[in-house]
Amino acid sequence: MATRKRAGGKGKGASTGENELVFVALGGLGEIGMNMALYGYGPAHDRRWLMVDCGVTFAGPDLPGVDIVVPDIRFIEEELDRLDGIVITHAHEDHYGAIVHLWPRLKAPLYMTPFTAALLEAKALSEPGVGKIPVTVVKQGARVEIGPFEVEFVAMSHSIPEPCALAIRSPAGTVLHSGDWKIDPTPGIGLPIDTQRLAEIGDEGVVALICDSTNAPREGSSPSEADVSKGLTQVIRKAKRRVAVTTFASNVARIRSVALAAQQAERDVVVMGRSMHRTIEVCRELGYLDDLPAFLSEDAYGYLPPERVVLLLTGSQGEERAALARIASGDHRNVALSKGDTVIFSSRTIPGNEKAVGSIVNKLAEAEVDIVTDRDALVHVSGHPRQDELVQLYELLKPKALIPAHGEAMHLKAHRDLALRHGIKDTLIARNGDVVRLGTGKLAVVDEVPTGITVKDGLLYGDVEEMGVNERRKLSFAGAVTVSVVIDAKGALIGEPMASLFGLPETDREGDDLEDIVIDEVISALESIPKNRRKDDDVVAEAARRAARAAVRDCWGKKPLTEALVQRV
Repeated sequence: MATRKRAGGKGKGASTGENELVFVALGGLGEIGMNMALYGYGPAHDRRWLMVDCGVTFAGPDLPGVDIVVPDIRFIEEELDRLDGIVITHAHEDHYGAIVHLWPRLKAPLYMTPFTAALLEAKALSEPGVGKIPVTVVKQGARVEIGPFEVEFVAMSHSIPEPCALAIRSPAGTVLHSGDWKIDPTPGIGLPIDTQRLAEIGDEGVVALICDSTNAPREGSSPSEADVSKGLTQVIRKAKRRVAVTTFASNVARIRSVALAAQQAERDVVVMGRSMHRTIEVCRELGYLDDLPAFLSEDAYGYLPPERVVLLLTGSQGEERAALARIASGDHRNVALSKGDTVIFSSRTIPGNEKAVGSIVNKLAEAEVDIVTDRDALVHVSGHPRQDELVQLYELLKPKALIPAHGEAMHLKAHRDLALRHGIKDTLIARNGDVVRLGTGKLAVVDEVPTGITVKDGLLYGDVEEMGVNERRKLSFAGAVTVSVVIDAKGALIGEPMASLFGLPETDREGDDLEDIVIDEVISALESIPKNRRKDDDVVAEAARRAARAAVRDCWGKKPLTEALVQRV
């Protein structure tokens, strides 16, 4: 992801010195994940800021070794004295997961619902050195004053308890920031979407809707969580032996649906996975699972008859350290699946995870385990709105303008096109870093701010270059060569250079040793350096490096990462 720089706000639509309302995303536009938005009010040189969400995304193969990715917050760090608060819409990692990593740098007041606050507290305890993060807990339906903004937490439906849209009021008008949502009158847990309140906000007037686009290309409406509960019950009842259900640990409604289905099939639920246990513990504390039997730990798995087991576990996205991956590989010490058992994938595979999930499915198939996905039965529904639900929200809110959010380019375009077809003429596909003026005339990009990514790599944080990720990419493609040269004061070689090759073929096409070829080329290159220049260590090192890389390129056709070390005695 490229870093973007401030454009200075010049040109058509540039900011004036008057008070105005602006929106800018530091993450979450043109991508799914890493959601972080800013709303600013005031003159361009002295805006007060409100941050909405603080999420992570997970590293793909283009970021080898990286643990997580968070937004680059250098812009708002320069404005910390004007950051009045951070508001979290819900407790999914892509909306709140970066708090433990970034709040120590932001130190702004945090506002979130009880479930999100409880999960954050548990998460912070598991992160070394984070400590307690102060939070103002607000309930769905509450209103809070944050700087020049009044923020109302409107109850929505999503695949997690207590999701909220935010009605953000300012002197320039009301903006509705949808968060993640769908229209589900029977969400399985917590409050249903408050369509009456949304209609009332629409009657007040909404200058702009910033809206979830994840399912904008899909026609119709998403099924309800109640339908999934029925689908799971049918599959579990038909199963003859053990059943394992893998889903997101944060999907409490799904956890509840699995528990109810197991109860109807006269089975016990065995829970695996640290994050799953953490979510269930929080839900018990908040009363969300009070009417369900106690879950069992994995120690119970070994003594329960196969026809009495429902195993609830993490790993639906193919995570190699999650419980399902270890079971599929036969590496788990307490739990195994065998011929005739059933695994239900009660989730959608996130784009980019297909290969990892496919590997697990194939391992299960080799063990003759039966596999059920949402292609086979109604065992999963999305937590995001399809087109009919988006249109219904338009009708409730009657927004003057719309900015598609939370989606890749195809999702944002599909959302814009849908809005145009249904009468919202003022729509804008913005990019991360665009400062968009709201509430005064048509939507307009009036400035740009720096954006990019910061990676967490082990215990350290930094940009891709600082963390050496670019070099890791090269290593993964073409390996590395290190050459060590010892020379005397006049630049003459003392002994033969040493070469170490990592991740390279051992021989060339003729079967000659590649290491010997590299050493011969390095010796030849060093001997060709004029005597008066051999006194410069940098000249010697660069000649050795170039010779080694060229030797490998000529033999193999690839250029490895190459370093040369010179020692003068």
